[in-house]
Amino acid sequence: MDRRRSLWLTVIFISLLSSAHSFYLPGVAPRNFQTGDPLNIKVNKLSSTKTQLPYDYYFLKYCRPTKIVNSAENLGEVLRGDRIENSVYSFQMRQEQPCQVICKQKLNAESAKNFKEMIDDEYRVNMILDNLPVAVLRQRRDGIKSITYEHGFRVGFKGNYAGSKEEKYFINNHLSFRVMYHKDPETDTARIVGFEVTPNSINHEYKEWDEKNPQVTTCNEKTKDLVPGSSVPQEVDADKDVVFTYDVSFEESDVKWASRWDTYLLMNDDQIHWFSIINSLMIVLFLSGMVAMIMMRTLYRDIANYNQLETQDEAQEETGWKLVHGDVFRVPTNSGLLCVYVGTGVQIFGMTLVTMIFALLGFLSPSNRGGLMTAMVLLWVFMGLLAGYSSARFYKMFKGTEWKRITLKTAFMFPGILFALFFVLNALIWEEHSSGALPFGTMLALVCLWFGISVPLVFVGSYLGYKKPAIEDPVKTNKIPRQVPELAWYMKPAFSVLIGGILPFGAVFIELFFILTSIWLNQFYYIFGFLFIVFVILIITCAEITVVLCYFQLCSEDYNWWWRAYLTAGSSALYLFLYSIFYFFTKLEISKLVSGILYFGYMLIASYAFFVLTGTIGFYACFWFVRKIYSSVKID
Repeated sequence: MDRRRSLWLTVIFISLLSSAHSFYLPGVAPRNFQTGDPLNIKVNKLSSTKTQLPYDYYFLKYCRPTKIVNSAENLGEVLRGDRIENSVYSFQMRQEQPCQVICKQKLNAESAKNFKEMIDDEYRVNMILDNLPVAVLRQRRDGIKSITYEHGFRVGFKGNYAGSKEEKYFINNHLSFRVMYHKDPETDTARIVGFEVTPNSINHEYKEWDEKNPQVTTCNEKTKDLVPGSSVPQEVDADKDVVFTYDVSFEESDVKWASRWDTYLLMNDDQIHWFSIINSLMIVLFLSGMVAMIMMRTLYRDIANYNQLETQDEAQEETGWKLVHGDVFRVPTNSGLLCVYVGTGVQIFGMTLVTMIFALLGFLSPSNRGGLMTAMVLLWVFMGLLAGYSSARFYKMFKGTEWKRITLKTAFMFPGILFALFFVLNALIWEEHSSGALPFGTMLALVCLWFGISVPLVFVGSYLGYKKPAIEDPVKTNKIPRQVPELAWYMKPAFSVLIGGILPFGAVFIELFFILTSIWLNQFYYIFGFLFIVFVILIITCAEITVVLCYFQLCSEDYNWWWRAYLTAGSSALYLFLYSIFYFFTKLEISKLVSGILYFGYMLIASYAFFVLTGTIGFYACFWFVRKIYSSVKID
């Protein structure tokens, strides 16, 4: 049986590695360009931190190629709302191009309205060249001379012009691209290491429009030297003709290809306060160490005292956790549901751990667009084996007989709740005609992964787990349950559970700020090594706080520890959701109702998953602790 299980684990590991290579590695290898080689710009979604609703680039009336071709996208890109397509922008490597006219678009009432709404919501245009996103060079307000970027460029702006009291809308219709390249000293080839743009609004002038050879008097070699705001801007209004132009320049750079993402990863004004984060982590570690030391000394004293009792009368006079040995392993209420949650928690833990390992190995760097989301989905599917195995092991320990029903609940309960919430949120996004709405094919693919791979693996794991011998309790359980004495107010379940979630949340809330910033403020998250350390600290704090509170509970002669152990660590999810509310009102500028619903919907999903994860960690730690202490004392 052990050989068969090892074979299963090997097959899963190999399939995960192959999935990682097939999804993330293509397109990452450096490309060498000769002088004059064509460079095709791809366009991505229109994004805004104010609405959180991405839109397709051609949702606005921009210049279109003859045929729009969608680039091959992985599952993660589709889930993120990326829509990568070809464009009319085309360069030649290391060949300067002065002002080039692309096309003229006549705005109607609808297209003008779309542009104005996008400008109001501060939408940004995202483009890609050689897997590098376009960025706008930004001057720091604090006067420090360093390069910082803004992701994408704005659709336009709103303001007064020529003394007008009424604010008008203006479109950025001229783009000045700058491509940085690193030249190979031995050959004439070069690699692209930077992609910048300076947007400008220019009201282009022309006498007669010729589609084949447009003569625009305001589009010449001097156009690239225009400072944004120094020319007459192009107003957005119905029946207005908008001429779209661009120019491109090339600049040699000392930045090597392997380091070209470094500047993109510093897009955030708020630099990471390393000393503050490390200080907080050190405090958590110190508190955890103190708690562990106190627990060990107290427990050793208790066990020594209990084992020195000579008579039954002395044992009956004793109070504390030894007195409830006949009830501490009594099957809890709703034991089946507890098994389901424990199995699901193991599945989430396995997914999180392996995802972080892949990230540490460089598989999930920001250059691998959509890789993180794809890895999480695939790993969740494969970790169904661990979910079924864990839930079946505990269900058999609780002397359950309907293992198939528990297996079905493990396979469908948590994913079903998430899928239902996700379906409602996706319907809201679809109603807004956003590119963030999942296509029917993608939804079908997710359902096939769920029903075709995850559910069978849960059944396989459950079958293997239920065939194993049941976990034996270290002490016998009495037939008649012992009466629980009146508890002090600070040992009441509600108070104890709420207190237990503070320390685990305190271990992650600083890092949580940067994670939320990367998700909701369109920044890159790349500190996976530090995140892994925080995850380890989270495991330690969840385990220790649960063990400590469980010890106090047993000393109060309350043996109903099963569910309380799960809820003690899991209550940290409540603080996570409360922090997300605080973050929403202090850091975000979301004003639309649909965007607010999306934010809280996704944060509810994240908090629920965090509850299952931390609850399972606390439960396993408490389960190990209770078995350990009761197997260490002599029971008559």
